[in-house]
Amino acid sequence: MATQSPFPFLDGLFARVGERVGEHLQPPPWMVDEVQQRAVLFLNHVLQQEPEAQDRLARQKDKVIFVQWRQFNIRLRATPAGLLDRAAADAPADLTLTVTDTSPAALAQAAFKGEKPAVRIEGDVQLAAEVNWLVDHVRWDVEDDLARVVGDGPAHFAASTARKVSEALRQFVSQRRSASADKTAGETADKSGE
Repeated sequence: MATQSPFPFLDGLFARVGERVGEHLQPPPWMVDEVQQRAVLFLNHVLQQEPEAQDRLARQKDKVIFVQWRQFNIRLRATPAGLLDRAAADAPADLTLTVTDTSPAALAQAAFKGEKPAVRIEGDVQLAAEVNWLVDHVRWDVEDDLARVVGDGPAHFAASTARKVSEALRQFVSQRRSASADKTAGETADKSGE
């Protein structure tokens, strides 16, 4: 049985706001450029923490991955060093990844639960397998990066606290979903018994 969001009004609100913002407000090109450059720098920072990830990407050198969600997109090229760089806007994609869920709320909910978003995949099968491996195995070590700034003790405390808060929020959402599903099931049973 499908469960509904415990906050259906937020889903609708995000969808309506997202559609209107997407239709009427486009970020300026300089902002898109800066955000994409920062995203590439961040991805490379994470990749550099995992030598196996770099080896896998190096085998796919010069292949282009086109990632898109709604009107947002980026073209990434695997470098010989096993990192990523932005590809030219007109570079043909070897692999296209399209996030099919257009709702920001649904994407945030899936990410919060640790689930992958629904993605339509087209193109190079081997490159797709490598990207899937990266998604499944490469993680950002926030605690390690934080320790470089504030030291090991405070970084461990902050990371531990964040994990506890995250787990508490996950349990809260799970309980709310269960209660909402039980209520919906009870209302359906009441209507069918009339």
